Amino acid sequence: MVVRGFLQGLHASPYHGFSVQFSEHRRYDRGDDPKDIDWLVYAKTDKYYVKRFESETNLTGYLVMDLSESMGFTFRQELTKFEYAVCLAASLCYLMIMQQDPIGLITFSERVEASLPARSRRGHLAAVMAQLTNLKPHGTTDLPACLTQVAAMLKHRSLVMLCSDLLGDPEPVLKALARLRHAGHDVILFHVLDEAEVSFPYAGAVEFEDPESGEKVPVDATAFREEYLGQLEAFRETYRRKCSDLRIDYVPMDTSMPFDKALTEYLLSRQSRF
Repeated sequence: MVVRGFLQGLHASPYHGFSVQFSEHRRYDRGDDPKDIDWLVYAKTDKYYVKRFESETNLTGYLVMDLSESMGFTFRQELTKFEYAVCLAASLCYLMIMQQDPIGLITFSERVEASLPARSRRGHLAAVMAQLTNLKPHGTTDLPACLTQVAAMLKHRSLVMLCSDLLGDPEPVLKALARLRHAGHDVILFHVLDEAEVSFPYAGAVEFEDPESGEKVPVDATAFREEYLGQLEAFRETYRRKCSDLRIDYVPMDTSMPFDKALTEYLLSRQSRF
């Protein structure tokens, strides 16, 4: 439903946005969009062929999911950060498979835990969905080391779609992202936070607990609110600025935002690459 609503909002075939460099013809298969049939070829051969575009043949995507315990946090929203990221990843997976692009899945906490190879067939969607359904946030994370491991795993130029709350020191994470870019990969960074982490709706004496370390910190939330919001904006701005320098698409999100914002970013990012 998310993807269909998004595509309807484009008021045009999604293929027009994704595939702009013609590569070759291939035989029409059931499930292909009839709009892509080349009628001039049909007039000459009496057979149905569709246009295949360069972007269809050379873009492989990987969903890279942060499984750390902090992703399981929620305050007022129905979905935790992790459940929100799963819905986002499922929508992106469905969209890519509709576009006949291979899509794979990589999950990590302190290390890369599991991976599904990239496939473009419709049946692969069920395998990715099943994997996403069974995932649960747990433990701590070492995002820089895991991104370095992901870079070593990917043998061909790919589109890496990372979903994480990015809690931790930005500098080593940005260095790891730079290594991904240096290896030729395109990166979209979905920075997923809970709505409460963005708006800080707390007041009075509050005790916060780090879900990964168990450390507890008592805070006067009312007095701390302005400083917290300033530090959060500086944190996001660091990623926004550095990612721009690296030509990485940085998408700050929180769990109150509609998913079509992420899908629109995906579309615009992909358009700009071809």
